[in-house]
Amino acid sequence: MEQPAPPLAVIAAALRRERDRAGISLAELARRAGLAKSTLSQLEAGSGNPSIETLWALGVALGVPFSRLVEPEPTRVRVIRAGEGTTRLRADRADFVATLLATGSPHTRRDLYLMELEPGEAREAEAHIPGTVEHIVVGAGRIRTGPVEEPIEVGPGDYVSFPGDVPHRYEALEPSWAMLVMEHR
Repeated sequence: MEQPAPPLAVIAAALRRERDRAGISLAELARRAGLAKSTLSQLEAGSGNPSIETLWALGVALGVPFSRLVEPEPTRVRVIRAGEGTTRLRADRADFVATLLATGSPHTRRDLYLMELEPGEAREAEAHIPGTVEHIVVGAGRIRTGPVEEPIEVGPGDYVSFPGDVPHRYEALEPSWAMLVMEHR
């Protein structure tokens, strides 16, 4: 699965905007997210190659959905062709790619992702912001997903929903893709 570079300028601007909104210093945000200050400084400067885990940690530390850090300003009509997507991010340790397709408005608070997963190491996800619920529909393949303590196996056409504000996992049992709706309550 080829991955284009993440939209670094969008991420840099969003990090500065959200850090300013929260009224915290670079050092404080780095501490809260468990990152080196130099790493965060590079990201705010538009360099580096942030993983999904890094951006989730920053979103949790800032109290904002992941999508607020990676989504460009919306246009009136938007089409994303299969295999494209402006925000394709890869996990650090698992063969897992998530493509953000759409974010919710501040009133709907939901984000839509296309997930591509390959067998191998599972993607272990930290808890997201409080009240997050994940909804997944598998398009092809088989995955084991859900809270770390009670993952469930799902296949093509299956739907599963679980709290995203607890540690959870995604594990491909075969090459798979699925749609994920992240709901922020």
